Amino acid sequence: MALSINDLNFEEQVTGSQKPVIVDFWATWCGPCRMISPIVDELADKYEGKVLIAKCNVDENTEVPMKYGIRNIPTLLFFKNGEMVDRLVGAVSKTDIENKINSLI
Repeated sequence: MALSINDLNFEEQVTGSQKPVIVDFWATWCGPCRMISPIVDELADKYEGKVLIAKCNVDENTEVPMKYGIRNIPTLLFFKNGEMVDRLVGAVSKTDIENKINSLI
């Protein structure tokens, strides 16, 4: 299961992480977000210990989405060494997400 992050713990959990981090920006009303949510959770279990996979609800958190220019959801941001290195926007496939994860580890 993906870790839930928010405006308050984002810096500590994401930019302060020693592992690569993927953050899924989503909302409950977003159909494409609901489509990829099980994939994100499955990948969080599969890559546990290698990559931190987290979710950030854009309706409950505004600072982090604004900082990273999140205008469409779902958006997946990929971080390595505390820096954002890539992004995927929209209901992308499991293969696309895994390819990005594998490029980070």
